[in-house]
Amino acid sequence: MTIGKIASAAGVGVETIRFYERKGLIKKPQRRDGGFRYYPEDEISRVRFIKRAQELGFTLREVKDLLDLQSKRKITGSQVQEKAQEKIKEIHEKIADLKQMEASLLRLAKVCGEGEQAIRECKVFDCFGAGC
Repeated sequence: MTIGKIASAAGVGVETIRFYERKGLIKKPQRRDGGFRYYPEDEISRVRFIKRAQELGFTLREVKDLLDLQSKRKITGSQVQEKAQEKIKEIHEKIADLKQMEASLLRLAKVCGEGEQAIRECKVFDCFGAGC
């Protein structure tokens, strides 16, 4: 498949494919007839995985590490477990932060969303602490 077809099938732009190549997340294919690069069809699922992992908050380095787990046979189960536990801890911290942000936004909406008062009278910063 050409770069345009891979990008379209994976739901990303052509520049995203090139960016992933530069970062070593996908292999740069050999050029064929007329200088076009042809990608194997299985790259679609790889690109989708990368994009989804990014949407979920994984850094490109972390995504690369996850992808490397499949190709590197020298990694031990305990190393995988350690990396997974680190990420789980980070996820729990983010969940706690998001819950706190949700509570703050709910308080903000309650305080500022009622009536016809001017928005400048709404103390936005106070609602991200305990002041709302």
